[in-house]
Amino acid sequence: MPAAVQHEEPRDDELLARVAAGNQGALSELIARHGRGLRIFAARYLGSAGDAEDVVQEVFVTIWKHAARFDPARGRASTWLYRITANRCIDQRRRRALRTFIGLDDVHDEVASQEADAEATTAARQELAIVRDGLSRLPERQRMAVLLRAVGDLGIAAIAEVMGGSAGSAEQLLVRGRRALRDHLRDHLATAADGRERKSS
Repeated sequence: MPAAVQHEEPRDDELLARVAAGNQGALSELIARHGRGLRIFAARYLGSAGDAEDVVQEVFVTIWKHAARFDPARGRASTWLYRITANRCIDQRRRRALRTFIGLDDVHDEVASQEADAEATTAARQELAIVRDGLSRLPERQRMAVLLRAVGDLGIAAIAEVMGGSAGSAEQLLVRGRRALRDHLRDHLATAADGRERKSS
């Protein structure tokens, strides 16, 4: 019997070319592939699931309108998607800061309290909560570099491209961000251990 023909999924750059030609199915495929990762990245960076959802919707509207601007000779399609998302996140933070400054609305972080309760039930989830808290305390560029690496799975060169800097500066941001997160986690775990020892004594 003849071997079954392997159906190869189109590459991201091929999907972008189809989107540029007005193919909505190709956009849906890009959303299915990258939507979740972009939402996680935006939510961690902004500290708000609601704002992240808005940002990612904006990102895919931008892609629908401007997919023809993507140049595969200049980098990976996924890097382009994360660069657009990073820029939208920065814009969103500026808008939110302005709204807060002039008192148009009360801004509450939407890192779900229900989730925080669930995280406290296991050591692993508690550790995750501490890391998230540490992320929120990092300088913006360190936080973005760490999230692009951890969530976007981008390499140093791609992170540098997304952030508009050199590979060396991207690497330094990652090194400093990771070190700060490790220190934050170690300090919290040590404090928790001291508390348990006092209770048992």
